[in-house]
Amino acid sequence: MSGLQADIAIYQAQLQRGNIQNAYKGILTFLSCFRTYLSEKHPTHRSRALYAGYMDMSYFSHTPEDIVKRKLKIALVYLHESGSFEAWLCGNNRQIQINMITELSKRELGRFHLSKPLPGVDSIVECSLETKPNFDRPEWLMNELENRLMVFIQEIRDIVA
Repeated sequence: MSGLQADIAIYQAQLQRGNIQNAYKGILTFLSCFRTYLSEKHPTHRSRALYAGYMDMSYFSHTPEDIVKRKLKIALVYLHESGSFEAWLCGNNRQIQINMITELSKRELGRFHLSKPLPGVDSIVECSLETKPNFDRPEWLMNELENRLMVFIQEIRDIVA
């Protein structure tokens, strides 16, 4: 057996163990709670719905109004394969993304990685927030991610101003 059918058989065997469902549900629950936490703590920021994804990435946006006015958004992204959190600056659409990448390519971005406008790439700028999150300490993790996200937002404000 090869191809998709073989992958599905492996997938089903892993699901029967129960770990994948528990982990995936835990990650999405954490993200949902974190989104609510940020919305309550930063009510002037726009938080959008959680995108669960296809086990590649899950994210929600949490964006201050001044960045929204530029047709940009800040995404808090969980990358499933690496098990890490990143903050991304994104455009509201592909053309805004391309225009902003072109504009930012002329500037010094310091620690940030400027994305290339390729198919399947949704970010303009990416920044690692946490490479080894401990989901057994959710309050601590939320606090750390919030602090790092707020630093990212301020640095992005300085760059796109």
